[in-house]
Amino acid sequence: MSTTFISTNAISTTLRISSMKSRAGLSLATKEATTGRLADVGQSLGALAGRDVVLRAELLDVEKLVDTNALVAGHLDVTQQRVSVLIDTAESFQKDLLAARNSANGGGIIAQPAAANLESLIATLNVTMDGQYLFGGINTGVAPMQAYAAGSPSKTAVDAAFLAAFGFTQNSPLATGISAANMQTFLDTTLQTEFDDPAWGANWSTADNQVMRSRISTTQTIDTSATANDPAFRKLAKAYTMLSDLGTNFNQAAFQALIDTALVGIGDAINDLAEVGARLGTAQQQTANASSRLMVQADLITQQITAMETVDPEEASVRVTNLETQLDMSLALTVRIQRLSILNYL
Repeated sequence: MSTTFISTNAISTTLRISSMKSRAGLSLATKEATTGRLADVGQSLGALAGRDVVLRAELLDVEKLVDTNALVAGHLDVTQQRVSVLIDTAESFQKDLLAARNSANGGGIIAQPAAANLESLIATLNVTMDGQYLFGGINTGVAPMQAYAAGSPSKTAVDAAFLAAFGFTQNSPLATGISAANMQTFLDTTLQTEFDDPAWGANWSTADNQVMRSRISTTQTIDTSATANDPAFRKLAKAYTMLSDLGTNFNQAAFQALIDTALVGIGDAINDLAEVGARLGTAQQQTANASSRLMVQADLITQQITAMETVDPEEASVRVTNLETQLDMSLALTVRIQRLSILNYL
């Protein structure tokens, strides 16, 4: 037979330990009653905690893709809108060209709107959103187009090309002697090279030929931008440049050759712009569809996480009440035991 040493100190220590456990349990129960979620997921779920971690990681990835798609959709919307404006401007300008073709002062009439359209084209291709140039291809940190102005590489090159071809500048009175055939040859060969590579990249554009690609779902990556190097923009730039900066002193035959070439170029550019818009529209639809699927996926994952982590608030509230009662009793007993002393009985 053995005996157990009992003292008020031992009993008091036991009660203090019990109180500490009750406080810890009360803290967890209070948190669960407040949030409706397990206070310690790992301890409560045990082996299933790994599954919970995986689901939360999947949910985070899906939510990031949804956020990224919202930015991509915004960029696509702005790009599409700018392309539509370029098409409208080009179509309106075609009508002006047809009206000016047989006009005695057609060159002077058309030069100013052509210059305005060229400036607008360059400004459109330099549009930014969220600090990125939308028409820069993958080179989104640098303005893709340089201004066409005195001293700029593009204008200097065009001036030099005209001088080399005819032996005088654009505004020279001698320009009236340029034949329609010579004008056509210049437009189709010498001037065209200024809008082809490598002159285009050297004098006009710093855009990259590769457009931006974005991951819009866990399995799908698509092209989500345009580049100023697209043939549509080159053709518009050429048409607006030839009409605004090759001079107004041509004879009627040379001027009509100029107008006819510009009309063909702008018509081709409009068709090419429509293709650019179609590609952007496809990307817009794909992005919207991907976001819809991702949101459905996020809802399903959230439901699984909720089923694993959610607690019954009423049951948690009952535990809070019980633990508070136990803690109060433990504290009261501790106080009473600490007051016990053999000296009270001597």
